[in-house]
Amino acid sequence: MKIAFTTTDGTMIDQHFGQCENFQIWDVEPEYSGFLKTVSAETTGNDEEDRITARAKILSECAIVYTMQIGGPAAAKLVALKIHPMKTNTEVSLQDTVAKLQQVLRGNPPPWLRKAMNKGSKVSFEGY
Repeated sequence: MKIAFTTTDGTMIDQHFGQCENFQIWDVEPEYSGFLKTVSAETTGNDEEDRITARAKILSECAIVYTMQIGGPAAAKLVALKIHPMKTNTEVSLQDTVAKLQQVLRGNPPPWLRKAMNKGSKVSFEGY
């Protein structure tokens, strides 16, 4: 599953969702994790709501966004796109966060996480 992180240096989750310059996108699976790409968070808009909407849309392929802080309107925009916001409240290690998430994925993940794991999966009903 694709996960976005707000990070200045790729090692710490240390940015506010609305103020970060880039998002790092990672592929995180129970037995594998790896960096995929960096996407620019620089978005233009007439007002804050336009900028939040643009940021959410560039992350539409992600199931989860880990960020140090996020406001209520931004979190609501992510949830509307079926992206789960995860707020750390303090600077935390990106690698440690990925490792902890993988540990949960290998066990019995909660329902919201199972649903996030299936984001982007296409179910075919051909022949039924």
